[in-house]
Amino acid sequence: MRLLNLGSLLPGAALLALVGCSGGGNTTPAGVAEFTTIDFARVDNYSAPALPAYFDQSVTALDNTPASNPIDDRVATLGRVLFYDLRLSTNNRASCASCHRQPFGFTDPLRFSNGISSAATTDAHAMRLANVRYWQPGTSFWDRRAASVEEQVTDPLHSLVELGWGGAAGDMDDLIRKMDATPYYPDLFAWGFDSPAITEERMQRALAQFVRAMVSSSSRWDEGYAQVFSTGAPDRALDAALPNFTAQENRGRHLFMTAVEQGGASCSACHLPPTFALAADARSNGLDAGETRLFKAPSLRNVGLTGPYMHDGRFATLAEVIEFYDHGIQDGPALDPRLRQGSGPRRLNLSADDRAAIAAFLMTLTDEKFIADPRFSDPFRR
Repeated sequence: MRLLNLGSLLPGAALLALVGCSGGGNTTPAGVAEFTTIDFARVDNYSAPALPAYFDQSVTALDNTPASNPIDDRVATLGRVLFYDLRLSTNNRASCASCHRQPFGFTDPLRFSNGISSAATTDAHAMRLANVRYWQPGTSFWDRRAASVEEQVTDPLHSLVELGWGGAAGDMDDLIRKMDATPYYPDLFAWGFDSPAITEERMQRALAQFVRAMVSSSSRWDEGYAQVFSTGAPDRALDAALPNFTAQENRGRHLFMTAVEQGGASCSACHLPPTFALAADARSNGLDAGETRLFKAPSLRNVGLTGPYMHDGRFATLAEVIEFYDHGIQDGPALDPRLRQGSGPRRLNLSADDRAAIAAFLMTLTDEKFIADPRFSDPFRR
């Protein structure tokens, strides 16, 4: 007797509905196991990571996670698959991870990134992703045009340069049909959301959860700061010498953490430790004269892994960035007041040794554990 192969006749979601799969079990479905390393019985912890004591209320108050989308381990795992899946592009060539690469702190060493074709590039440099959740008010992209991480994460799907949907190759409905026909997405969506329905809103929720789970807290700076941190110390001991730092690194740390008026460079006034994410009220950094736009900068964690820097990748090295903030800031109506001195842009006029010290300190923000964390790695069997 020849058995009817329902899988060859029905899309994944319809087949799951027919056989009554709820997605709630701990057994990894065959399609998920064949294409990915995801194990339904051993779900990675995204929702409750162990964080240092100084990631306390002062940090959680900055969390932009909406009440409607708290991190769930299953949904974030689905987000991990979406983040790395080349099939989400029109020609199976690009994914989120093509531009946001884990070994480089989830940025791209290229000034502008390629998507579905090497003939075209993005018009802005790919942002690092660590500690995205600790930026208020939660807007995304360099120009803050997306109101939330949820809104941002599927924007590349609609870009003809990045993942390619919206043109001759098809639209979002075509992408969803493509995903529904895979051996793994109906099962993954059913597992995460208790039904196999694939929608852009669910993709947004899953990807946003995965990205917000990317918390960096294991750098050399963290190792040292954990030894001196005290809620009762002045400024929570942020300017205390760290026992695991060299003299140059401690000098750079002091300059970074100390106000200009006290002999420092005031870097931490905008780049807030311990997350090193941007202050909520930050404005333009004066890259160009007459600037009217407000920029968002990513966290400085892992900033030393690779250039280039700024929204347009104009600086190749950290040394160039520091020189700009030392004596290159341009005036304009959007310039942040913390970068002003009198009626014009601030000039720090640091010595070459002090500029090198700040660069050395920034290198201590590299989080080797984060850039090798298997929870954020490619889950596909390539």
